[in-house]
Amino acid sequence: MFVDRAEVEIEAGKGGDGCVAFRREKHVPHGGPSGGDGGNGGSVIVRAREGVNSLMEFAHRKHWRAPRGERGEGSDRHGKSGSNLIIEVPPGTVLIDSESGMIIKDLVADQDEVIVARGGRGGKGNPHFKHSTNQAPRESTPGTMGEMRRVIFELKVIADVGLIGKPNAGKSTLLSRLSRARPEIADYPFTTKFPNLGQVIVDIDASFVMADIPGLIEGASSGVGLGHDFLRHITRAGILVHLVEPLPTDGTDPLENYRVIRHELMEYSDELAARPEIVVVSKAEIPESEEVFEQLKAEVNSEVLRISAVTGQGLNVLIRRIANELAARDREAVRQAH
Repeated sequence: MFVDRAEVEIEAGKGGDGCVAFRREKHVPHGGPSGGDGGNGGSVIVRAREGVNSLMEFAHRKHWRAPRGERGEGSDRHGKSGSNLIIEVPPGTVLIDSESGMIIKDLVADQDEVIVARGGRGGKGNPHFKHSTNQAPRESTPGTMGEMRRVIFELKVIADVGLIGKPNAGKSTLLSRLSRARPEIADYPFTTKFPNLGQVIVDIDASFVMADIPGLIEGASSGVGLGHDFLRHITRAGILVHLVEPLPTDGTDPLENYRVIRHELMEYSDELAARPEIVVVSKAEIPESEEVFEQLKAEVNSEVLRISAVTGQGLNVLIRRIANELAARDREAVRQAH
């Protein structure tokens, strides 16, 4: 089961109470206050870790609580602090405060972490209240409560290239051909229920990560179908590869299908719609692909590629085109940094 969004309640540990105690030892003529401080409560830390690939654990466990600090004891024994609770999530997880909607942290890379809820402070024992006019204080302070908040975990797939297109456009087949990924493939819409990732090797020194984004449909930007659940995963992809099927099984027009997907991208985000896009006609082995290829060249006014994941036609050209686009993006990033 793949889960890419969950809302949970997070609670840090309460601090332990301070202690009121006095020394009562043989051969100690002048006793005094000896109550220990309470331990601090544990904090809740969320950390990204490679190898964690879903938020499934949060679908079953909705409340996460760090251990509380122990109370202080006599003979100046301080209470033990509660250990921190570390929650591991996939890289690419965005933490959002449920109440305000503000982003707490975007955990992009492995080992990125953030303290989501801080543990309460331990209370003070009665030695803290001793002074010249009060040699035997009977005062202490309780530990403070740990922070509590509701947090939304939202996973956005991290990939260099996002494969987009209508359902059954051939995205999963292409990903399986270019990489070692093994997505589910079948001749019906919405075979892919969640993004699949694969590493594509360009040469001995270069590679890129490609994500097969589940098929978009008309109205996705407003939540139709899985709507935002699909579109959210494209936002990290630097380049979009838009696959157009030349002979859709549902009888729709390939050119109109291309326009529908472009419209949904623009409705969702102007920035997303402005990403570099490589338009590709899939299934080049069938006769209809030639006509659709010519139509799309006139529509997009830029280079359009034809490929076949079955015969291998055009795959090397596509890989090289993607590699060149990524290299150009990196050069531009370096230029802007300076």
